[in-house]
Amino acid sequence: MMTVALIIPARNAGAHLDRLLPALTAQTLQPDTVLVVDSSSTDDTVSRFRQFGARVEVIAAQQFNHGGTRRWASEQVDADALILLTQDAIPASPQTFANLIQELEEDPRIGLAYGRQLPHPGAGILEAQSRHFNYSPQSRSKSLADAGELGIKTCFSSDSFSVYRRSALQAVGGFPEDVIGSEDAHVAARMLLNGYLVRYAASACVQHSHSYSLMQEFRRYFDIGVFYGREPWIREAFGTAGGEGKRYVQAELRALRDAGQLQRVPEVLLRSALKLLGYRLGHAEQHLPTPLKRRLSMFSNYWT
Repeated sequence: MMTVALIIPARNAGAHLDRLLPALTAQTLQPDTVLVVDSSSTDDTVSRFRQFGARVEVIAAQQFNHGGTRRWASEQVDADALILLTQDAIPASPQTFANLIQELEEDPRIGLAYGRQLPHPGAGILEAQSRHFNYSPQSRSKSLADAGELGIKTCFSSDSFSVYRRSALQAVGGFPEDVIGSEDAHVAARMLLNGYLVRYAASACVQHSHSYSLMQEFRRYFDIGVFYGREPWIREAFGTAGGEGKRYVQAELRALRDAGQLQRVPEVLLRSALKLLGYRLGHAEQHLPTPLKRRLSMFSNYWT
């Protein structure tokens, strides 16, 4: 059987721990190691995770990097499979971890698997629609041959809840040292190019969703644009998102119609325009001054 390590990056996670810690305790598959990398929380995150029994390593908040911190954390544990979980992703059933590992083990060519994300209880219509659009109820293994059908979505993955086969992760060089985000897509793309499969594990569910403001959405897509602008090899290998944005907006409009909230259509159109603007600005970030990039980014420490 695989040995399993659970890695959780955290910062001021207290608001989530009342749900997260009981959900972790209830898992039928318990990790052999739990490592929390805390970015200098100012609440009781560190003490509560230590009381839970986790090993907690504290780093300076400015030291956190989506790729580099996960790379460092992966080197601190010795396990065959590395489960990555964010502090606000709550396992939806006691079988969540077991199902994720089971889907990883279905084929030795699978280098990583990422789970299904469901909306948090009480999530709004658009927040929930985002989860339903991106996370279907059917599992699927993706290979490089799927790029013609899926485009850039071929290397879609999410480290909000995922598991890496350690041998495959090491074979492709591990997590990138320095990225503004999307380290999951970076590793997935390298695995696909090296002949591995990426598994979407729909049987392994967490509750994870966000209610972003218009400006948060803009900043998030600015960072995504920065990532893909700096990693042109991904686009060259897998293509673009094609009509994915249009399909997403159409799905949002249908969700509003079904909920009798068509008065929110202007919000959807404005939000979509801000996403596109943010992405394009991020893609052209080399032409922008650093102080402006710091203001436009959701991850301002990246530009320090």
